[in-house]
Amino acid sequence: VKFAKSRNIEGRIMRATIKYNASGTFYVSVQCEVPNFKPLPQTKEAVGIDLGITDFAILSNGRRVDNQRFTAKMEQKLKREQRKLSRRYEQAKKEGRNLRECMNYQKQRRRVARLRERVAFQREDFLNKLSTALIRHYDVICLEDLNTKGMLKNHK
Repeated sequence: VKFAKSRNIEGRIMRATIKYNASGTFYVSVQCEVPNFKPLPQTKEAVGIDLGITDFAILSNGRRVDNQRFTAKMEQKLKREQRKLSRRYEQAKKEGRNLRECMNYQKQRRRVARLRERVAFQREDFLNKLSTALIRHYDVICLEDLNTKGMLKNHK
């Protein structure tokens, strides 16, 4: 099986998880036991994080982390592709065809899935980079426990 390797495997392989996405791609996640693991050096610094709506987070040292609006950037493309998918669904329904047999519907479904997957990957990448940067710079990280979904609903 051909595959694209993102990094070398170090240590003893413990388990492998295979994941299949709606866009038709397979991913393998390999968990390894690394014998000579070195912890990060101590920085003796602490930070408090306030989660917000306009800014993603505000750190206690005054640094603001911008709220990356990934869906807003891809919204036009996603809307257009979903409209095409809907039209193909309605056409297949009108003709009384099974959706598994409609190749144009299946191609469009994969296209929409790829766009959604791309947005999900962008979000995940942003969160991974931010959490890694915070972990490397601070020993103690305190978070505010807020109901952000409730804050979004409240207009005040």
